[in-house]
Amino acid sequence: MPNHLANESSPYLLQHANNPVEWYPWGEEALQRARKEDKPILLSIGYAACHWCHVMAHESFEDPKTAELMNEYFINIKVDREERPDIDSIYMAAVVAMTGQGGWPMTVIMTPDGRPFFGGTYFPPVPRHGMPAFTQLLQGIVQAWYTQRDVVERSAVEITSHLRQAAVPITVDAVLGDDLFEQALSNLLRTFDSTFGGFGPAPKFPPSMTLEFLLRVYLQRQDSMALHMAETTLKVMAEGGMYDQVGGGFARYSIDERWLVPHFEKMLYDNALLARVYLHAWQMTGNPLYRRITEETLDFVARELRHESGGFYSSYDADSEGEEGKFYIWTAGEIQHELGENAALFSAYYDVSKSGNWEGQSILNVSQTTAEIAQQFGLDEAEVERRLAAARKHLYQVRTRRVWPGLDDKVLTAWNGLMLAAFAEAGVALGRPDYTQIAEQNAGFLYDHMRREDGRLLRAWKAGTEARFNGYLEDYAYLADGLLALYQTTFEPRWFAWAQELADRMITHFTDETGGFFDTSDDHEDLLHRPKDLQDNATPSGNAMAVGVLLKLSLLTGEGGYWDIAEQATAGLYEMMAHYPGSFAQWLCNATFILGQPQEVAIVGAVDEAGTQDLLAVLHEAYRPMMVAALAADPDTAVLIPLLDQRPQIDGRPTAYVCRQFVCQQPVTDPAVLREQLAA
Repeated sequence: MPNHLANESSPYLLQHANNPVEWYPWGEEALQRARKEDKPILLSIGYAACHWCHVMAHESFEDPKTAELMNEYFINIKVDREERPDIDSIYMAAVVAMTGQGGWPMTVIMTPDGRPFFGGTYFPPVPRHGMPAFTQLLQGIVQAWYTQRDVVERSAVEITSHLRQAAVPITVDAVLGDDLFEQALSNLLRTFDSTFGGFGPAPKFPPSMTLEFLLRVYLQRQDSMALHMAETTLKVMAEGGMYDQVGGGFARYSIDERWLVPHFEKMLYDNALLARVYLHAWQMTGNPLYRRITEETLDFVARELRHESGGFYSSYDADSEGEEGKFYIWTAGEIQHELGENAALFSAYYDVSKSGNWEGQSILNVSQTTAEIAQQFGLDEAEVERRLAAARKHLYQVRTRRVWPGLDDKVLTAWNGLMLAAFAEAGVALGRPDYTQIAEQNAGFLYDHMRREDGRLLRAWKAGTEARFNGYLEDYAYLADGLLALYQTTFEPRWFAWAQELADRMITHFTDETGGFFDTSDDHEDLLHRPKDLQDNATPSGNAMAVGVLLKLSLLTGEGGYWDIAEQATAGLYEMMAHYPGSFAQWLCNATFILGQPQEVAIVGAVDEAGTQDLLAVLHEAYRPMMVAALAADPDTAVLIPLLDQRPQIDGRPTAYVCRQFVCQQPVTDPAVLREQLAA
């Protein structure tokens, strides 16, 4: 049987291009054939870095007998969830409704018109752990399809009806109040792990959006418990095995409560979100650990997840040489051989032993403080840190000679927007012009490759192919957020202009008249229903990010309509934020902005003038999430950004105006006075 995936751009789909299964990509050809032949559709969804997707592929999709059964009775469709989050969202909701849980690989059986009636995740090739064999499952579905069609049809109707009614409602005419934060913090504290950080039991996923909310709450309310929850989590994650102690960057999640044993895949979005929150924690506390983690994470991305033209790749696989984590783990013998006289010190610090801490080998994690190691080995702490840094550098070079995990080298607009923001903010906050240059190159790449001539966005690009797929809400929202971060780093007007263009297109093509936004545009292909996801998952809710963009743009432009849309949507989720803060943390960040009396700062002066730079340094010396800033070097900029209009210089010197909702204090030219106004 021919396989229809050979011409796809997705690395995940290409992994299956040689399967004996007659896979189709999602599209009219497969759907039309299902309708014509009246066959059920077997939809399989996964992604390139997914370990259990590989397992099921080897066990079932590469097996000729299984493929024969699939090809005879089903129309088989493969979907990369990262390219098509709309399809993944719709059918993941169906699987959760049917089974109570979801995950990947995801298997959904549906009618020829796309209505699901059976779903699950991984299925083994033989009966195991209470699960039927995959072939047994398929045989049962085939029998039901031909002998109990009425039962199948009723199930499809019920599930489809549930999906269309299951959206989280936005309450009309709700009002935000400060008690929201008290309730949210109380509910977070109830699930907080006071020993190892994070929220809830294992497996533990990095709670990036929740940590951002906690930092903002501490900044606004000086709530010590909020800072404690954030710092405990940040510290233990940074010292655990989920963080790559040799190469930098974070794995997807930890399978244990201690953040020791990771699921070894590395995703671009996790590292973007975590680099940003560690940067903010460093700005707030000055803890050098947080700065180091930020820089090591961004250096990893710049070194290993970046196309020469500026786009960021999507992920690294968990597996190499067919084994999960093999690339990252070490034996005591390897450490001794490579580090010689420094092996004992390194092993004591990073928990390396002959017995190992995972399947007889060692996942590097910090098991003692540098002070304890210094005392143990009779050294000062500075010397301990120097030796550890040298050892990490050497082991990284050793590791480069291993077989590398698979790289998913597609570029996704949304995820690039997240990383764009991280590099842009870090560039100015850390005094790293190389980071700023990377951010500018990335924005230029996205403009050249992911923006159509009519201004609409495309979703995915891979070297050697053209960008494809309609942009989703998250593509517009994440990229606009990244562009605003870049604008407030470089004050290049074109980045502001593009961000506003994207926001206006969001409003035009994605608005839901009941509040918020749909995930797909008004001219997207017809699907089972039009998805609208309000909750944070591994990435922030596209709706919440869109609202954050509109709030900032409102202050920069004076457009009250932006603010009204954003405040209405945020207030409408009051109850969800209060009771389920971990799932609505990005919305809570928006609520802190709305209720926190945000500041607008307009600076008038040439960006390269010393006096201007002194004023800008004050803006960037601290974590200021409730501030937006604009700079006018000439009258044309003031026309583009209304916040800058009618802002003369004082005595011909670079001048700053600090305002709250367009009510401004006296203009200042002295950085010290500017600092005082920002603190007021």
